[in-house]
Amino acid sequence: MSRSEKISFTGSTGDALAGIVDVPEGPVRGWGLYSHGLTLGKDSPAASRICKGLAEQGVGMLRFDNLGLGGSAGEWSAGSFSVKVADTILAAEFMREQGRDISLLVGHSFGGAAVLAAARDIPGLNAVVTIGAPYEPKHVEHMFDSEIDAILRDGSAVVDLGGRPMEVRRHFVEDVERADLRDCIRTLHKPLMVMHSPTDNTVGIDNASEIFRTARHPRSFISLEGSEHLLTGKGQAARVARIISAWADPYLEIRDAG
Repeated sequence: MSRSEKISFTGSTGDALAGIVDVPEGPVRGWGLYSHGLTLGKDSPAASRICKGLAEQGVGMLRFDNLGLGGSAGEWSAGSFSVKVADTILAAEFMREQGRDISLLVGHSFGGAAVLAAARDIPGLNAVVTIGAPYEPKHVEHMFDSEIDAILRDGSAVVDLGGRPMEVRRHFVEDVERADLRDCIRTLHKPLMVMHSPTDNTVGIDNASEIFRTARHPRSFISLEGSEHLLTGKGQAARVARIISAWADPYLEIRDAG
C-alpha cells in the first residue's frame, strides 16, 4: 500500500510546479523521481501506475507536472528540453531538502531523454531507468515535422500533440536540435536500465539500441514485449514497476526524514 502527498516547488522558470509523492506505507527502501513524456503529465496512466507500483514495493516516488501542464503554473509553450532537464534537477533538490535523497531516476519517452541529461547534476543518484526513450531529443520533431518550417519562420505554430492543440515555439525546436545526449550517456557512470517495446510505433526500438550501445557497463536492456508506447494496456505499467523494483534493489538507499 501507499499514500499520496501533494507538493509544489519552484521550477527553473520561476513558476510553481505541482507534484505528487507516492509514499510507501511500510518500510522505505529508497526514493526515486519520475519524468513523464512530452505532454503526458504526472497523472497519466504510465506515471501514476508506475510510481504507485514502485511505492507499493517500498520505493517512494515523486512525479510532477512539467511547466504549463496539469496543476503546474506557466505556459507549456515557454518550456523546452533544457527547461525539462533543469526542472528535473530542481525536483531532486526539493526531495533532498525534505531528507528524501533521490537514488533512482525513471524517465518515460521524452522524459527518458531528460533523465539521461539530468543525471550528472543530481548528487547521490545511484541508478537510471529509461522507458521508451529517444536517443536524440530532436526525435520529438516527428510529431510536428510538417510544421517545423512554419515554426522557424513565424516563431510559433499550434500543432496536434497526442490529440491536443499545443503551441510550439521556435526556441523549443532550436533547443532540441542542439541537445546531444551522447556524452551524457557515455559518461553517466551509473547503472542504467533501458526498457523498450520492440513494437513501439512512437519511438522505435532502434533508439534503445543506440542508448544501450553508447552506455558503459553496468547496463541492462529489458524488452517490453507486447507493450505499446504509452503503457496503457492492462498490466503493462505494473509490470514495468515490478521490473524496476527488482533491478534497482542494490542501488536504493533509505534516507527518510520521517
